[in-house]
Amino acid sequence: MITLVQRVRQARVLVDGEAVGAIERGLLLFVGVEQGDTEADADTTAKKVQGLRIFPGRTPTDLAVGDIGGSCLVVSQFTLAAELRHGNRPDFTAAAPPALADALYQRVVAQLTAAGLPVATGRFAASMQVELQNDGPFSLVLAVRGGKVVPRTAADGA
Repeated sequence: MITLVQRVRQARVLVDGEAVGAIERGLLLFVGVEQGDTEADADTTAKKVQGLRIFPGRTPTDLAVGDIGGSCLVVSQFTLAAELRHGNRPDFTAAAPPALADALYQRVVAQLTAAGLPVATGRFAASMQVELQNDGPFSLVLAVRGGKVVPRTAADGA
């Protein structure tokens, strides 16, 4: 599972011109589910996100999203599973089938909600427009395999 985490001042998702999810200060999460991902990967992703100390306090990276009363906007993004090594057209064969991807995406949402965080979402498999004001900018790539956070370079199993 690959998640792009962005610290934002505000963000919203539109589908057909209608806002389906919006937050003020917090985290925008683009979640890419890959073949072989499991519930343990979704659980680890949610746990890591809720604990990330990436908001300023005494230091520039001192507080977690819950500490600042922030929210999460979670958007499914299968394109994070793209392979770009060959040619110029992305290869999406590593992306999980829609039924599995939706279930694991929803599990991330449920785990963040269960942790007490306000959570908004995009709409799975819809054509979405995402508007955001990145704070920093501050963007991180979180890769999880086998229920454990792995180095970005190991995200493809290499």
